[in-house]
Amino acid sequence: MSDSPPPSASTAGGLDALRARLPDTRREAERLLDRIVRENRFTIAVLFPLVGALALVGSAEGWVPEPLAFNPWFVLFGVLVMRSPLVVGVLPAVDRRAIGWIGALVAYTYAIELFGVATGWPYGTFEYTVSLGPMLGGVPLALPVFFIPLVVNAYLLCLLLLGPRASNGWLRLATVIAAVVAMDVVLDPGAVALGFWTFGGGAFFGVPLSNYAGWVLSATVAVVALDRAFAGTTLADRLRDCEFMLDDMVSFVILWGGINLWYGNLLPAAVAVAFGVGLVRADRFDASLFTQWRRA
Repeated sequence: MSDSPPPSASTAGGLDALRARLPDTRREAERLLDRIVRENRFTIAVLFPLVGALALVGSAEGWVPEPLAFNPWFVLFGVLVMRSPLVVGVLPAVDRRAIGWIGALVAYTYAIELFGVATGWPYGTFEYTVSLGPMLGGVPLALPVFFIPLVVNAYLLCLLLLGPRASNGWLRLATVIAAVVAMDVVLDPGAVALGFWTFGGGAFFGVPLSNYAGWVLSATVAVVALDRAFAGTTLADRLRDCEFMLDDMVSFVILWGGINLWYGNLLPAAVAVAFGVGLVRADRFDASLFTQWRRA
């Protein structure tokens, strides 16, 4: 027989109150997550990428001491926080079909990256030079967290900008592929400048042009998978009604635009600004985010 005292009435009452506050259904959980993201948009979409840009540049320049410099767990935590508006935004449109296709896309992401590290095809010869967490065969286990949201952001932005024309499958495919490659025009030069990975040199800010041909291939696979994943779902309605769904792309513009600007990569920085303009045109670059601190 245990000698430990039974829980007090106050403890039991506290646990009951906590359980009562937890959501009982998926819809209630989605509403709770919506509220959390909505109430913290400035912190997630503006403050985190600003701090992240400073921390990454500081790590690369030797201003941040070990073990904080390029700490993989801090990097992954920051990425997950910045991804949260996208994940929470898409969640109501995710069903079993979507889970299956996204799972297939995750498998492709690992397979093509492992093949690329081993053979240099299709992105060109490259290697990771900064730890991004646990690795498998020279590839970060968290790779889908970095790649798939990038493609989904481009996909959603193009749906908004195309409007009714997004129903044209070939136009949608071509537009999203161009947007994904343009996002890598911003991402790869900034990452190479930081020392995240290296191609051993390349014509475009240290990146070989063959890398972008590889991104055309992966973007094509990703867009086809996303089309299949969300066919017949409420994604378009959710995108129209959820004001924070592209806040992750706002973070992308701030983070990677700022890093490229610091290193003098003016063309990639200009492309980041162009994405900012696209968000404005899509009515998703909410200026009130940048004035919330005044009302705090």
